[in-house]
Amino acid sequence: MTLVAILSGAGISTDSGIPDYRGPQGVWRRDPGAEKLVTYDAYMSDPAIRRRSWAMRADSPTLRAVPNGAHRAVAELERSGTAVRVITQNVDGLHQAAGMPARKVLELHGTARRVVCAHCQARSSMEEALARVAAGEEDPPCLECGGILKSATVMFGQRLDPEVLAQAMAITKACQVFLAVGSTLQVQPAASLAGIAADHGARLVIVNAEPTPYDDLADEVVREPIGTSLPALLKELHGG
Repeated sequence: MTLVAILSGAGISTDSGIPDYRGPQGVWRRDPGAEKLVTYDAYMSDPAIRRRSWAMRADSPTLRAVPNGAHRAVAELERSGTAVRVITQNVDGLHQAAGMPARKVLELHGTARRVVCAHCQARSSMEEALARVAAGEEDPPCLECGGILKSATVMFGQRLDPEVLAQAMAITKACQVFLAVGSTLQVQPAASLAGIAADHGARLVIVNAEPTPYDDLADEVVREPIGTSLPALLKELHGG
């Protein structure tokens, strides 16, 4: 059976109202200071940055977003009986919300739907933490040990979970088709997966609005909007 690996980046979720980071309207271009809010050392050492981070999370569209046609098309491909694995750089949980089984989604950069204590590693829901912020706690501490709480995402300066990365690598090497969707393919080590897939003989398809460093390796590059081009591509895959 053909194994299809889909690496998804911020571009797959922009139709759901979540801005990307590096595009023309991206978060980093509009507010260069925003990067500090998701930089581990700055976050851990500066209570003012943590307070700004919590305010940003409370105002973030991520938790209110719903899956779009691209997320649903991926889940439909999986339901059709095709072997599909999603490797996502996103932290929004929209692949799972669209119906993709959680065990078939690898979240390289963690999830914004949970919080984790940097000291004791206790986890709880982001909703619960944001309720505490709304009630007046500007920098809510861990209820278990009093440590610093952060979103369960991989911040700048943090390592990816080696187990998740190893699984992503294994899927990349084993797949016959590798689609990179909505990713600039600039953030390592996620970006390198496209090259590894091509080296191992997979058909590499890149769907992204702007050029990526891996376009020359691709069997096909699609510049059309993801919301319409991805469902059509996946339908073609299932038909084939």
